[in-house]
Amino acid sequence: MSSNEDSSVEEKEVEGRGTFTTELPARVLNGGIAGLTGVTCTFPLDLVKTRLHDQTKVNGEVLYKNTFDCFVKVFKNEGFFGMYRGSGVNLLLIMPEKAIKLAANDTLRHSMSQGGHLSLMQEVAAGAGAGLFQVIVTTPMEMLKIHGQLAGKLAAQSTVIGQKGTLSIQSKSTLSVAKGLLQTKGISGLYKGLSVTLMRDIPFSVIYFPLFAHLNAIGLRRRDDTRSPFFVSLFAGMIAGATAAVSVNPIDVVKTRIQTLAPSTNNREYKGVKDCARRIYKEEGLKAFFRGALPRAMVIAPLFGIAQGVYFLGIGEYILGVKQLRPV
Repeated sequence: MSSNEDSSVEEKEVEGRGTFTTELPARVLNGGIAGLTGVTCTFPLDLVKTRLHDQTKVNGEVLYKNTFDCFVKVFKNEGFFGMYRGSGVNLLLIMPEKAIKLAANDTLRHSMSQGGHLSLMQEVAAGAGAGLFQVIVTTPMEMLKIHGQLAGKLAAQSTVIGQKGTLSIQSKSTLSVAKGLLQTKGISGLYKGLSVTLMRDIPFSVIYFPLFAHLNAIGLRRRDDTRSPFFVSLFAGMIAGATAAVSVNPIDVVKTRIQTLAPSTNNREYKGVKDCARRIYKEEGLKAFFRGALPRAMVIAPLFGIAQGVYFLGIGEYILGVKQLRPV
């Protein structure tokens, strides 16, 4: 090998190492900005989804008849800001959560690719890795978010059945709940439902990321394109997000029930994932596992569509002054 060839190889190796180390912070920054933008736009839908997931019959009646009825009642009884109940912790933690999820998948795909190509199993592995890493933030974030989202529902139920003395509600702020869990149960208190969150997030990412990548690639017309047009990434994220969301909705119902802090109106307590799933099926039937699937898809589709569109805009690369890589 000539000295010129040696020099060329060395430059490529240095360039590769430099690209990896400088691109990762940009990806993390992109993920944080994308998550913050997405959750701000879609949180009211997420609140509706959570309320429908947790809903059980009280004296043969349900508080919310359907998605639209839930929207109307929440807005009427709790006002505009009631639609963002529990959003504080979500807005705080969504940046690291989406940064980990999107950046991990992107980094894993680039590290495993050969000439810009990935096998299906490599795509699945990258998605699974992203789902695995994100639960570090996802579990405590959703634990506290769910409490905030259900506080208004519990208060509304108390006005209906509280006269009979069957329900006692003590509303607490998300911050006070977090402090209480840390004081009484330590850090493990914030990670209640970790296993079921893994059972939801890994399959979700395994379905979502490969599907998104193939749909998003439609917008990459030339080999030197660093990103698809914004609306291609937007709609690719929406389609992939809705598909993955509906697919894992049954386990998301179980997760919501397990992570609910306040006792339900029937004072149920679940011993674990298997017990929760068995009792939901026995007491409410198979359709209960798909309760809230529509609002969940309505949340996830725009959330991931907006997040992926913003992620590939290259804001992080622009701020840090690094070159944006072509997605793989």
